[in-house]
Amino acid sequence: MNKNEKFVITINRELGSGGRTVGRKLAEKLGVEFYDKAVIVGLQEKYHLTVEEIEKLKGSKQGWWADFKRQMFTPPSMSANYYIPSNGNEPQMLTTEEMFRTEQEILKGIVEHESCVIAGRSGFFAFRNFPNRLSILIQASLEHRIQRVMRKQGLAREEVEKIIQHVDKMRENYVNKFTNTSRYDTRNYDLVISMDGLTEDDAVAMIMEFVNRQK
Repeated sequence: MNKNEKFVITINRELGSGGRTVGRKLAEKLGVEFYDKAVIVGLQEKYHLTVEEIEKLKGSKQGWWADFKRQMFTPPSMSANYYIPSNGNEPQMLTTEEMFRTEQEILKGIVEHESCVIAGRSGFFAFRNFPNRLSILIQASLEHRIQRVMRKQGLAREEVEKIIQHVDKMRENYVNKFTNTSRYDTRNYDLVISMDGLTEDDAVAMIMEFVNRQK
């Protein structure tokens, strides 16, 4: 990946690994925007977008994405710092082929206009053929994840274990259904980082070192 040209970095992460924070800090380091589920789903819900509507926007107005950014209620840099889905509420967000295709088109539309870091949303799949991209998987041991979520959310261990199990299964089923691969398949990524023994800043430094070695 060449950071001096338009690029996209995708970060797939396990709940409780700290991957979202790594993505946000990495975007800040690179001076680009950070996009996650809150932004993408918010665009779909606010504008009731479909693939066809996005194609019309892209064809009729060169600055369509810039206009979207100006009109958004919450800029990407101000989206929520942490998200824990309650049982049953996330699968309904993206359950149809049409909605998945719309999400992928939104992601591609963003990257047409700017370099960015994207967390989740099957970004590794959306940009698998993009020439200047870096796909990263952030993971951690179960104990690391449990302890981090307990600390961040003030929840009991038993509750956190159930949440992690629920989210892991839900995300894996989602990725498998729409991409015919596993989010744990390391062949989907250029870099895999285990957060055990690392801080988010350590991970960012590792990624930056990797990026700076690329030609």
